[in-house]
Amino acid sequence: MAYPREDTQAPLEEHRFPCDQCGADLRFDPERNLLTCDHCGNQQPIEDRPVAVPVIRELDLKRALSQQLPDTETEVTRILTCPNCAALIEFDGDTHATECPFCATPVVTDTGTHRRFKPKGLAPFEIRERDAHKAMTDWLGQLWFAPNGLREYARKGRRMTGIYVPYWTFDADTRTTYSGQRGTVHERVRTVTVNGERRQKRSQTVRWQSVSGRVARVFDDVLVLASRGLPKTYTDALEPWDLSRLEPYRPEYLAGFQAEGYTVDLEQGFSEARDYMNRIILRDVKFDIGGDRQRVTSMDTKTSDVTFKHILLPVWLAAYKYRGKTYRFVVNGQNGRVQGERPYSAWKIAMAVILGLIVAGIIGYVSAQSQ
Repeated sequence: MAYPREDTQAPLEEHRFPCDQCGADLRFDPERNLLTCDHCGNQQPIEDRPVAVPVIRELDLKRALSQQLPDTETEVTRILTCPNCAALIEFDGDTHATECPFCATPVVTDTGTHRRFKPKGLAPFEIRERDAHKAMTDWLGQLWFAPNGLREYARKGRRMTGIYVPYWTFDADTRTTYSGQRGTVHERVRTVTVNGERRQKRSQTVRWQSVSGRVARVFDDVLVLASRGLPKTYTDALEPWDLSRLEPYRPEYLAGFQAEGYTVDLEQGFSEARDYMNRIILRDVKFDIGGDRQRVTSMDTKTSDVTFKHILLPVWLAAYKYRGKTYRFVVNGQNGRVQGERPYSAWKIAMAVILGLIVAGIIGYVSAQSQ
């Protein structure tokens, strides 16, 4: 069982950060890197933050999959499941209705609780909402054939939602024994006669030699998306993430933001990580074989010291319903990189085709007249 055991009787872990002046909820301010109150303007630092570079402890994968980790490594959270896109959104006990940030579907919260692995670390938001919103509208403005109405709708639309997206990271020590063949290309030049004319004809032959050997690689922080709330192509396009800026998990960083629960469990996540590792190992094997061409007939990989951690990465998200269709846009909360669904305007495409035909006709007419 890849999930930690579910315990609906366990106490629910909730975190609130009231302002010490007016009692309103504080939120994390990426610009000032502290907690601020939108009601009275009070600011409070995040207490007990480490001064040195933080060390985030990894967990043993085998122990986790066999449910041998202590209960302190898990927590009980309330989860909202979107009926449209199946995203899991964590929420506090005071929330009773909300809108899915991934697809803009109005939903009513359920009352289910789930025991899940605690996040070990997170990358705090570094991009403010207004900067993320500007990056999104600028990106839309650079797209050819995007509807002007959608651009204006997004520019004047509601604020973007800051959400922490779940990821797994995996470390592993691998040693691979392989067998295969090394190909050496030999070029041959012959003189042939074609229609009474002597020409040189080049051909290639490949000589194969059986080889075997060993390669080793240590993998560190293989990153796997643990969410299905957004298409993987979107989140992959937000990379690279600077994982050196991870902070040990503190609930203060989530103040004013939402967090998505993982829907790719630990076992599934490691399967994706192994696929990535195998591709890298295959590349290492081909490099070790050398030559001009390579054939790999077998690989036997021994994997040891496999550890993992659950982390949260910051994403600004906007979902707009425009003319009956939902458009989603995401902005990397660290560096402002933008990705989303590319909208097309049928009117603009039709006009471009018509103009293209007109230009082609003019060129054809001028060419015919010149002859």
